[in-house]
Amino acid sequence: MTAIRAALADTRTASVRQPDLPAHVVVCYVIALAIHMQTSYCGVPRRLLEGIHWLRDTSAHVKAAGRPGISRARARLGWEPLRQLHDELVKPVAVETTQGAGYRQWRLVSLDGSALDVAGGKADEEPFGRPGASRGGGAYPRIRVVALVESGTHVLSCGELDACGTGGITLAKRVLPRLRPGTLCPADRYFFGFKLWEQARAAGAELLWRVKWNMRL
Repeated sequence: MTAIRAALADTRTASVRQPDLPAHVVVCYVIALAIHMQTSYCGVPRRLLEGIHWLRDTSAHVKAAGRPGISRARARLGWEPLRQLHDELVKPVAVETTQGAGYRQWRLVSLDGSALDVAGGKADEEPFGRPGASRGGGAYPRIRVVALVESGTHVLSCGELDACGTGGITLAKRVLPRLRPGTLCPADRYFFGFKLWEQARAAGAELLWRVKWNMRL
């Protein structure tokens, strides 16, 4: 909670008053959304409050916020404190005994990319755009993401997000400087290129990258 309050203070998003859903509670809620992915939008706070209710005072009445209140609270919070928390706290967590996390003397950290659908609407469509389709645009706006992924734990650290029209190579250029000596970085054939390879090597990591089958070396 100390890190959450510090991030809220740094980004000037801490609650001045104490509404039903103050900013630090909303941050915990957003984190819980990722943990309870199969639970509904309104079901997550109910699960959290029921747990607190059971731990602290079973006689107290527990009332969970509704969807409108949650939406307004998330809009007030914004994305800035969440990004700061991610950049500060999300780090490789594997130890020597973690299965699949290392090879010989190296820590395995893969370079990988993907695309994520986000909720439809103008607020997301304008910054991220929709992917192309055979009949106009895609069903949902989409975010392009490239990150370093710790093998064995699947922790995504040092990620970069951008509009779906942004190429994965462009995002990889922002990610690769965060590699460190003592790591072995596998990557798919999509990322191979002389300039990108040199950039990754300059960070001090060892590389194991696939290349296309028809490449003439």
